[in-house]
Amino acid sequence: MSITRHLARHAVERPNAPALTCAGETLTYAALDALVTRCATRFAHAPAGGIGLDLPNGAALAILFLAAARAGREAQILDPGWPDSQRRDVLERVKPGLIVSGKAGDIRLAPGQGAAGLAEAIGADAAAAIPEPAADLPFYVGFTSGSTGLPKGYRRAHHSWTSSFDADTAEFGIGAEDVILAPGALTHSLFLYALARGLDAGAHVLLSPSFRPRSAAELARAHGATVLYGVPTQIALLLDHLAAEGETMPGLRLVLCSGAKWPPGRRQMLAHLMPNADFAEFYGASELSFVTVAKEAEGVPAGSVGRAFAGVRLSIRDAAGRRLPPGRTGRVFVASPFLFMDYATGDSPDLFVSGDEVSVGDMGFLDAAGFLHLAGRSRRMIVTSGKNLFPEEVERVLETHPAIAAAAVLGVADGKRGERLVAFLSLAEGEAPARADLIGFLKARLPLFKVPRLYARVADWPLTPTGKTDFPAIATLWPARCELLP
Repeated sequence: MSITRHLARHAVERPNAPALTCAGETLTYAALDALVTRCATRFAHAPAGGIGLDLPNGAALAILFLAAARAGREAQILDPGWPDSQRRDVLERVKPGLIVSGKAGDIRLAPGQGAAGLAEAIGADAAAAIPEPAADLPFYVGFTSGSTGLPKGYRRAHHSWTSSFDADTAEFGIGAEDVILAPGALTHSLFLYALARGLDAGAHVLLSPSFRPRSAAELARAHGATVLYGVPTQIALLLDHLAAEGETMPGLRLVLCSGAKWPPGRRQMLAHLMPNADFAEFYGASELSFVTVAKEAEGVPAGSVGRAFAGVRLSIRDAAGRRLPPGRTGRVFVASPFLFMDYATGDSPDLFVSGDEVSVGDMGFLDAAGFLHLAGRSRRMIVTSGKNLFPEEVERVLETHPAIAAAAVLGVADGKRGERLVAFLSLAEGEAPARADLIGFLKARLPLFKVPRLYARVADWPLTPTGKTDFPAIATLWPARCELLP
């Protein structure tokens, strides 16, 4: 079964139910199914290869992604923000049979192209019968930052997402009565998944051309959003907007957070401004999809990323591949039906395969109750004073300090210690803390060798396009472009 497996059924059973809203356009299930099928007919007769989608965020990108999947073609979702040279490098490797673009391609869409007139714009004639794609066919190539500068393209088969749909039905009960707010870019797999997941369930999916807290709040209010997908940065900005406007979002029943760890200091604010929402965090990766889930009601230990997601099996292995008992730190391996197929571009030096289990280089341990605790990424490990240190642990503790909005701990070359720790900080409003105070704060919570002696304030905190801290960009700021705390 494909990711569009239920679209035609929803169109028959609930033809007038709203399916997709973006930028003021709302499509019912009948209208969406008809448009997707018509565009899929066009793609089914395109030259062999994937369907390159080089489009801004919006309804056209969402619909054409679904149409490519329905046609049994691989949607290759390019980032319109890439420089031309990077775009050319990617296209040379993925070799699409057809490119739909807002810039230059086989089909060029006008700026602001939405659902209206989309079939005509891509040259689609009348819809024709198309065989249901096989579950093991690839339907999607997404891209993340690669280790060589070339974006890393990962390929997925239909069954990896349909299995996820079934598993998160068991976890969260998402259904046709839900209204799903997915306000981020569809180049981020979280929001693309939210789109496909919601439509599979028969829900109403709300998209935004770009993320703005005020617009997201207004969209949620206008359509009665019940489920919110977001990365921590977006959710935090939305909370700040609600607080500033004296508003709440009582209609939300579920907030799903992924991409980075949610700051513990924000939980009380979320509970106040989204008072009826259960909160859950995911740990996962582009190659792995869902790995663990942390639900507040399940008593997740502090510092844990939760238990295995439904359908997932976890193991911890040492460098020789031997399984480690609870409490021992090693490489995290994952077995599940949600795994990716292969890389379409680039590769990953952190990818390890052992039988049906895969690791992306994350290090951690399982406790006796089966909760996963991450130590950090193997490639971010710092050797200082002869000891291995995972900076993520220090960052998590620093971000519990009320004066710190975000932290990044990096190692800089040191002749005596191998690497010396520097904590880069984005500070909250108010008086900056003294270096001695931060050292004392960490000493009370961490072993001495994990406590940085240098603290640098970063005025403009670098973020990746998906809202995560951009560690390579922060490293370039040292020492000239940051301010050492006295």
